[in-house]
Amino acid sequence: MWIQKELFLSAKRRGFHLITDEILAAIPELGTIDCGLLHVFIKHTSASLTINENADPTVRQDLESHFNKFVPEKAPYYQHDYEGDDDMPAHIKSSLLGSSVSIPITDGRLNLGIWQGIYLCEHRNYGGKRIIVITIQGQTKAG
Repeated sequence: MWIQKELFLSAKRRGFHLITDEILAAIPELGTIDCGLLHVFIKHTSASLTINENADPTVRQDLESHFNKFVPEKAPYYQHDYEGDDDMPAHIKSSLLGSSVSIPITDGRLNLGIWQGIYLCEHRNYGGKRIIVITIQGQTKAG
């Protein structure tokens, strides 16, 4: 069985945001999948997706702080800055983290570790709404 949906996320401030619950709310069919795979893809080049710590919010703050030092704004060699100082760094961060995550589905649930969650990594100061494509491939419990 295949299921595919687009999820429209509201604009979020720059940073790392847990979106696991928003994704789960969009796919009630998940509970019918015995064994499968969830693929989550973001249709943007200045935001990314990753899986990381879902409990302590300081992890999200530390990730944002580290990426801002790792990929600074206003580097003298950036040429692509048409949309502001955060433009090119956002594209670099997006490439480093990636545009998708895949998660196993087991017995109608995401088979994540106890402390894992799906993050939207917003790399722009004003990134706007984001579009996520959610694809489920799997075998239903009925066979």
